[in-house]
Amino acid sequence: MTDAPVPPAAGRRARAPRRASRTASAWAWGAVGILAVIAGWELYKLLAPDDGVVIGGLRVLPRTTDLAMPHVWDMAARLMEPVTRQEGSPPLWAAIALAALTTLGIAAAGWLVGLVVGFALALVMQRWRLAEWSLLPWIILSQTVPLIAFAPIVKSWGSRIEIGGFEWQDWMSVAVIASYLAFFPIAIGALRGLQSPDRIHVELMHTYAAGYWPTLLRLRVPASVPYLLPALRLGAANAVIGAVVAEVSTGLQGGIGRLLIQFAGQASGDPSKAWGPIFGAVALGLVAAGSIALLGWILKDYRRGEAA
Repeated sequence: MTDAPVPPAAGRRARAPRRASRTASAWAWGAVGILAVIAGWELYKLLAPDDGVVIGGLRVLPRTTDLAMPHVWDMAARLMEPVTRQEGSPPLWAAIALAALTTLGIAAAGWLVGLVVGFALALVMQRWRLAEWSLLPWIILSQTVPLIAFAPIVKSWGSRIEIGGFEWQDWMSVAVIASYLAFFPIAIGALRGLQSPDRIHVELMHTYAAGYWPTLLRLRVPASVPYLLPALRLGAANAVIGAVVAEVSTGLQGGIGRLLIQFAGQASGDPSKAWGPIFGAVALGLVAAGSIALLGWILKDYRRGEAA
């Protein structure tokens, strides 16, 4: 006697609680990680000497003075205070949030460009093995270029672009740098995903007389989702890193990278203030990577066996 098949709707209802449990567990472990970092910070500040840990004349762990390591509650309180003592100055958190939104918009533009370029390269490499042998080493090698030196060059090249009435903006150079970091994981993840279907499934499409494009759209692209989503998350985080570094290198005003440099110069007189943009940059990366979770929810039916 054989077991009765489980209806698809019942299977989805059974998987929903497990998916919700995994999501709640991920959030809980994330909160535990944040609390562990805070506890470790304060414990080291309490137990370590003011001059840090010195071995053989070399300082291997940082100083614990209030100038080098402010208390967590002091940094949190500083976020609620005005940026400067001038009347009408906005609170520090508001200035950081505005700068973070500016950087997020530029990073999103770079991520979209990186998505288009990375997926296009993956399609070419999957279609022709010779293209994979030719392009993949150069794609990997491209990530060894130091951004802090490359960003000013991109800005200089962009300022020379003249197409009719089009005028190159400084933020576009930052977006190009962000896309430069974002396209790499997307290209590698998409390539691995497009190559993931089993041979038997590809041959089945051939028996249906399906050409390249039907096979791509109905088999390879859906099969690539478990590999592509982690790559998109990594690409989003890389786009934020590229945007922040490019803002510092090009001197773009209004972004979180500029605040990092500006407030770091005031650290000797206001050490807690200098940590504000750092927290903003961390939160920005989490938001960028976490926003891909919405796309993952839309594509949840294709996420079975998602690659790490």
